[in-house]
Amino acid sequence: MLQIDTFHCRTIASETMAAVLHIIRWEIWSPMQRTICQEVEISGVGLHSGKLVTATLCPAREHSGITFCRTDLQGFEIPAHMKHVSRVVLATTLMKRGVMLSTVEHLLSALYGLGIDNLTVNIDSLEVPIVDGSALPFARLIHKAGICQQSAPREFLKITEPITIEDGEKFIKIRPADSFQIHYEIDFEHPKIGIQSIELEITPEKYFSEIAYARTFGFLSEVEQLRKSNLIRGGSLENAVVLSQTDILNGDLRSQDEFVRHKILDLIGDIALCSYPIMGHIHAFKAGHALHTRLARQLSPNNTSCEIVCKSPTSQTVPV
Repeated sequence: MLQIDTFHCRTIASETMAAVLHIIRWEIWSPMQRTICQEVEISGVGLHSGKLVTATLCPAREHSGITFCRTDLQGFEIPAHMKHVSRVVLATTLMKRGVMLSTVEHLLSALYGLGIDNLTVNIDSLEVPIVDGSALPFARLIHKAGICQQSAPREFLKITEPITIEDGEKFIKIRPADSFQIHYEIDFEHPKIGIQSIELEITPEKYFSEIAYARTFGFLSEVEQLRKSNLIRGGSLENAVVLSQTDILNGDLRSQDEFVRHKILDLIGDIALCSYPIMGHIHAFKAGHALHTRLARQLSPNNTSCEIVCKSPTSQTVPV
């Protein structure tokens, strides 16, 4: 079993990704399903629980999807699916028959962003480790494991009509497109954030080099109240960007727009809960986990604005 050295995942601001990217030059719209080639393991603390947790990523058969297995609870399984979402405050939490698993979005983001369809995550606590606050440790772990193409074809959820979800001035929309694209805008009244916007077509290469490194962030003014609510007990300057009223407390950003890039990271992790690779263009404005998961709930073959398609070896989409 391979293990990852999480310390080195914290020092990537000036690191080139070229040595890794040449290994993952696949297209996310590959016609076949994929899993990892071997088991890999990662450990760390839970952001909200503060408990030490170990997660082992294991290959899985075709059509099995992503499943979490609580090894501390006799192997109880929780599929990564919208029907099991129970809470979306500060993190995305799954629950099945009273058994919970929290902060799943960064790991799911890495899996979805790198095009992994089938995987079992054996985990020995109630929260996925936060590691350095980004998806990069998980992306590197997947790279170390290797990616194997399987024999079953991939099914894509293609958007055929626009879908819009609004909450006051906040909104998230998706419209038809021939690939997976995201346009995200944020607006925070903080001198180190302000208005940020980015638009990307999400491919494995772009995910790894432009999204995976972006860390979660929070405000020092909220820390005391969150801890009184039994949240962020594992939070530190090692696993989040922390902002005072005027500045950043833990050094340089990994990019000037790291904040909006992390919002895209979270969105991808939440959209993964629809259980299909998406063909559509998402536009999000001041959204968060609540709007992300409301959209994911709409992304279903039962919605008349969506249809299931496959890709032929010549990359032509065909209805299922």
